[in-house]
Amino acid sequence: MKTVSPGKRKKAKTAATEGIWSLRLYVAGQTRKSTTVFANLKNICDTHLAGKYQIEVIDLLKHPQLAKGDQIIAIPTLVRKLPEPIKTIIGDLANTERVLVGLDIRSV
Repeated sequence: MKTVSPGKRKKAKTAATEGIWSLRLYVAGQTRKSTTVFANLKNICDTHLAGKYQIEVIDLLKHPQLAKGDQIIAIPTLVRKLPEPIKTIIGDLANTERVLVGLDIRSV
């Protein structure tokens, strides 16, 4: 699991023009739970978005101030930034159907 520094957010605007899904995953440290939720998300994206996605992992232990911007109240939390509207899912993302419905992902 690779965390992305906050300075790399400008890629989201480029993603919007290229039809790429921009996802932000909030975690607390590199724990087993964080690794599992990232693996679940990556599997869902690889299966249903076929390379048309980018995942930004925000470690709130390193950047706690970033929780306020997306109103994070629990972790792990996944925020779909693009395509709009913004969608949020809290939990380990183990229930694939729930994630697909929650993010409005359609098979590509």
